[in-house]
Amino acid sequence: MSSESAVSLDQVSKYYRIRRAEAASAPLGHVLRRRTGPRLARAKTEELAALEDVSFEVARGEALGIIGRNGAGKSTLLKVLSRITPPSTGRVVLSGRVGSLLEVGTGFHPELTGRENIFLSGAILGMRRREIGHRFDAIVEFAETTRFLETPVKRYSSGMYVRLAFAVAAHLDSEILIVDEVLAVGDAQFQRKCLAAMGEVRRDGRTVLFVSHNMAAIEYLCPRTLYIEGGRVSFDGPTGSALAAYSGAKGRTGAQTAVGVFERVEELGSTLSGYRVKRVRLGSDDGLQDIFRPGSPMHIAVDGDGLTNTDDVEVGFRIRSASGVSVAGVRAVMRAPSPRPKAPAAATGDVTFSIARLPLNPGAYSLDVGLNDRRTDAELDLAEHVATFEVLASDVYESGYRPTDSEGPVFLDFSWFARSGG
Repeated sequence: MSSESAVSLDQVSKYYRIRRAEAASAPLGHVLRRRTGPRLARAKTEELAALEDVSFEVARGEALGIIGRNGAGKSTLLKVLSRITPPSTGRVVLSGRVGSLLEVGTGFHPELTGRENIFLSGAILGMRRREIGHRFDAIVEFAETTRFLETPVKRYSSGMYVRLAFAVAAHLDSEILIVDEVLAVGDAQFQRKCLAAMGEVRRDGRTVLFVSHNMAAIEYLCPRTLYIEGGRVSFDGPTGSALAAYSGAKGRTGAQTAVGVFERVEELGSTLSGYRVKRVRLGSDDGLQDIFRPGSPMHIAVDGDGLTNTDDVEVGFRIRSASGVSVAGVRAVMRAPSPRPKAPAAATGDVTFSIARLPLNPGAYSLDVGLNDRRTDAELDLAEHVATFEVLASDVYESGYRPTDSEGPVFLDFSWFARSGG
């Protein structure tokens, strides 16, 4: 480990043993005998690698982003770093006190008040009561929980809980701050406040490790990002490149079978609900395609199970830039407009969205498609990165100028005039 490193991991792996589920067709008597018979063979287990041969270093004062799909191993990595669970193999070296916020209420006792939990968390970090008292007012002001300081935290809302937990972690004297996706519990204003606070922590020379699905937050805070896939480090480098890798082929749940046609690959659809995205087709007024120009028409056709029952389900989509940032999206209340928009037969499906003028500048984009229950707003299915398409430069303003991706992802459909002199 370099003397300038705050965090160092060398070939760290974490394995868990899980029991195999009994076959659904196994007779009940057979299952009971296997579980109660003293001399019968034990239930079979298999080894799951949550992390495998993970190695990296984080310099003092550096902010490192960590991204990856659900189940990739991000939370396990943070638990190893926070010493909540030991690695199965490998070596972890941390230089300095660690303050971690991995889930709502980490390190808090539900029966104690907000005031008492502030002092408890500080003591766990090895701080003296005088040091905690010196920062107490700043913590309370940041968390905006003054009225509830003498209330047991078990009565706090999830938002209040995470505000106080983050305020403690950010203000106490820890050289390394580890934060998981827990910030998503707070409202947008508090999230901005937390990002600003983590920026201050970094400028103070302390180290930040930040896990989030909010790609804009990762891009804002972290110059370097770790992309984890299947428990391994798939990419370690500049954040822009990491986000592009995450949004690329390895992150997609759809495979292109023809121009503009994407079939669902993964089998994670909500089979219990009976609703599932199966195929997405992209096209224009001229037919199927996956290359467009700013301001051109675009049709998104979605096929799936249960989508024709329009009284029960809402279908929506979200467009992401190459860096994974959400740039546009809608959710359709399933009431067909009248008259129906024109769409080519090749690009129509169970549900078809028609965009008259695509509001995107040149660049590569991906598409998420989701299904929600209209009555409860519960998520029925989500196909992330199910389709990809490209927008090419074009003289969309008919002025001889072609917008580029350097002007951001959004194409503004505008006109202008200049007052002549005289």
